Amino acid sequence: MTNVDRQREIDAELTDEEKRENAIRLAFGGDRERFEEFCRELEERIPPGTAAVLGGSSVTGHSYKEGKPFDANGPMTSDLDITLVGVRAMDYFTLEGFWLPGVHSHPLKDGDEEIAPALEPLRESLQQIAGGRPVTIQASQSFYVWIRERLIGQPYLVLAGEFHDDED
Repeated sequence: MTNVDRQREIDAELTDEEKRENAIRLAFGGDRERFEEFCRELEERIPPGTAAVLGGSSVTGHSYKEGKPFDANGPMTSDLDITLVGVRAMDYFTLEGFWLPGVHSHPLKDGDEEIAPALEPLRESLQQIAGGRPVTIQASQSFYVWIRERLIGQPYLVLAGEFHDDED
């Protein structure tokens, strides 16, 4: 078993509180108020029936694929990976903006603004709250998020809205 595989096993056991504390410490420099403002911005601007979850190295402290630490390439180099979960989130993305149409989108990021232009103002606002740190936003159906967490081992933290999977 590789170090990355062992780390994935540990990640699977992280509690929501541990993931939240990682995100506050790593992505917001320990500033709980900025983290809470970030969550409020999402809560106020996502459609009803939609959840916003944070995944990636900001909740685990390292990348899923290689195990590299958060901000391994220097300060502010790791992005915040937001996934909007739910049917209404799909409406933001153009057909070209999907890996799997109606199921899982590409991430909205710098250079790809045309795949979800209506989300760009939210993304810009979130980046400002995050002190200029890059933010990506994508959309997924709830079953896809469940598969990524439970079967692939990619943890997430719910920041806004409510996300229910079949196991809870």
